[in-house]
Amino acid sequence: MHARRNGYVFTLLAIVIFTMQDAVSKHLGAIYPPVVITMIRYWAFAIFVVLMAARAKGGLKAAIRTRRPILQLMRGVLLAGQIVTVIFSFTLVGLAHTQGILAAGPIFIALLSMVLLGERVGWRRWSAIGAGLVGVLIIINPVGTIEPAILVPLLCSAFFALYAVATRLVSREDSASTSFFYTGIGGALVTSLIGPFFWQPLAVHDWGWMALLCLTGMSSHFFLIKAYEYLDASEVQPISYIQVVFASIVGVTVFGETLTPNMIVGTAIVVGAGIFTIWRESVVGRRTAPPAEVKATGDL
Repeated sequence: MHARRNGYVFTLLAIVIFTMQDAVSKHLGAIYPPVVITMIRYWAFAIFVVLMAARAKGGLKAAIRTRRPILQLMRGVLLAGQIVTVIFSFTLVGLAHTQGILAAGPIFIALLSMVLLGERVGWRRWSAIGAGLVGVLIIINPVGTIEPAILVPLLCSAFFALYAVATRLVSREDSASTSFFYTGIGGALVTSLIGPFFWQPLAVHDWGWMALLCLTGMSSHFFLIKAYEYLDASEVQPISYIQVVFASIVGVTVFGETLTPNMIVGTAIVVGAGIFTIWRESVVGRRTAPPAEVKATGDL
């Protein structure tokens, strides 16, 4: 019971810090090119993953070893692209609106897993997917005037869904520590190749915000890793939806965003469908996995 309590504490800490990270990203993204912000953030993140890998069993040599190097690097590129677009989305459509659509992540992941991984989806998950897509449509508000900007958070969701599916693919052959290592290194490489073309010097006072962004980025991932030491993914992921609430509060109180009725109703439907999808995948996974594998899921 004590271990589970620690897991929930680490999860909540990660969520709070992720919300702070999003707020700082929105602030900086309104001033500087998102790719520049992402590049500097990835430099710090790359140092973090190298230090984590060096301290882990087998050291850097074990972390670097992979059977799917191209796919691992593609994962890093996809996540970097998602971060760039999500920062852009924060400044374009707002924290609350963006997080409401990003909450549909598990829905899009389930759809892509069915198409790309050949996973079977039963009627329960199909129902959740359908409800989630309806929720997204309500958020977008197709009966009113559809703003082109709303396509940006949808692109964010697509990037993350592809990243998640690629992660499932590499997890069949590579360890979680190897995937985490390439997430940081791959993202740092691609942003370092593109970022300099958009370089804009940061004002002296904004380096403090940039340092806070890097610190929150590293600490949030650290606490999330610690949470997975005590809890299964099916226990952590539903709690992470609290971030939608936190983002809405910050968006309204700090940035003066407005929550429309369709956003609130649509987000509630998306969150409910997402939680059900995560729970159902966990149930199906435990039924089909051998006993040893089921026991090991808590260590991821």
